Amino acid sequence: MATTDDGTPTTFLAEVKSAVTVRAALLVIGVLGLMVAFITSYTGAFHHPEPRDVPLAVVAPPQTRGELVGKLDQLPGSPLDPRTAPSESDALRQLKDRKVDGALIVDPRGSTDRLLVASGGGASLSQAVELVIKAAEKDQRRTVRTVDVTPADAGDSRSLTSFYLVVGWCVGGYLCAAVLAISAGARPANGQRAVIRLTVLALYSILAGLAGAVIVGPVLDALPGSLPALWGLGALVVLAVGATTLAFQGLLGIIGIGLAILLIVVLGNPSAGGAYPYPLLPPFWQAIGPALPPGAGTWAARSIAYFRGNATTGPLLVLSAWAVGGTLVTVVLATLRRKNNNRNTDGERLPA
Repeated sequence: MATTDDGTPTTFLAEVKSAVTVRAALLVIGVLGLMVAFITSYTGAFHHPEPRDVPLAVVAPPQTRGELVGKLDQLPGSPLDPRTAPSESDALRQLKDRKVDGALIVDPRGSTDRLLVASGGGASLSQAVELVIKAAEKDQRRTVRTVDVTPADAGDSRSLTSFYLVVGWCVGGYLCAAVLAISAGARPANGQRAVIRLTVLALYSILAGLAGAVIVGPVLDALPGSLPALWGLGALVVLAVGATTLAFQGLLGIIGIGLAILLIVVLGNPSAGGAYPYPLLPPFWQAIGPALPPGAGTWAARSIAYFRGNATTGPLLVLSAWAVGGTLVTVVLATLRRKNNNRNTDGERLPA
């Protein structure tokens, strides 16, 4: 039987209480909750992908255009959101501007139509649209030939490199913030120290953005696009995730790291549109994806790589909002903490 320092016997229950504190037990329960949430989120997002309201431009003769759009719009399960386009060039422009995910060009003089897709925006989505259109055309005794106008690069299998790149940047962002917390306390003691941490994070973000862009570009030749643009995007992604993690830590202490993992990894990654772009995800993940850093980063990275940077304003604003919001919350909480500490030192009662 174990004994205390003075030789007094101790019970097994006492040993357990001594070895596992209440705080440690709560943290373990929190980790278990994160694991359950991880399994639930990823399985819920990926277990049954099917297209829902995929934007589709339709170019057809005026006399059949309305009827065709109506039939496509009424397909079981609403896989498509068709809209007419005046010409093939206009449909192609919409596709390259990322306003639609496919374009059906009807041949008025034959029975073989063309489906324009852009697999650089997500191979699984292009394939899903192709299957839906082929089934619909077969019912009308027509055939369709698929033309990939913006294919994924040879080194970018299924257009997943953008997603993996952004995931890596996100991991770097919250790990950097976590290391700063572990090494010097989760909550900065004052506003000046918060600014110092944010400055370190900003410098790290610049280096991390460059490293990621160089690896997927010149080193591995896995992703085309502008190296400076990808570098800037990477720095913004890392800063957004890192600043958000610092803000959570300032609010909740070390538990804030778990909250960052919940937001970025558990909710953000499966809803990012990586393996399955937004129209293939269930409604919940489809709704939250564009508002979270992984989703905004993945969309912007693909736009830079394959669509000449089109349709990046929204995602960049989302990332900037997370970066600015996290920065402000971190500094404000640290400043308030310093003021509260000063009041406590002066013998004044802390506010409730």
